[in-house]
Amino acid sequence: MTVHDIPLSSLAGQPASLGDLSGSTLLVVNVASKCGLTPQYEGLERLQERYRDRGFSVVGFPCNQFGGQEPGTAEEIQEFCSATYGVSFPMFEKIEVNGPGRHPVYEELTAVPDADGEAGDIQWNFEKFLVGPDGAVIARFRPRTDPEDPAVVAAIEANLPG
Repeated sequence: MTVHDIPLSSLAGQPASLGDLSGSTLLVVNVASKCGLTPQYEGLERLQERYRDRGFSVVGFPCNQFGGQEPGTAEEIQEFCSATYGVSFPMFEKIEVNGPGRHPVYEELTAVPDADGEAGDIQWNFEKFLVGPDGAVIARFRPRTDPEDPAVVAAIEANLPG
């Protein structure tokens, strides 16, 4: 089983899965609208625009577990992302990424260590995971790593399909 096989709901409440994006390289990010790191949406959207035609997509999972920084409804989150940052990448349902209510997608993701060899709980909003076209988790980048950091860009480019 890979992260592609786990049932999800879109932010609009429709049944979905990361498998709907099978064959694409994904950057999976837990996001929040009221965080000091929220401006990372700009870099995430630039990555989406730069690589979308090469089999890449950013994927956002709103999460309210860090300082209550994503309190909104699905509609409020969608409106904020669209109006404030022009987000065009797929957004999924608001979930928990840590603790006993951790979503199964994040059970798989948090098992993967970062560059320092540390796996486990998500540290804060905007932690990033690179997932290959086959659903394998390739890399983990901590929240303060800018989406357009050379290490992130290099990992994306090295793992684009085809």
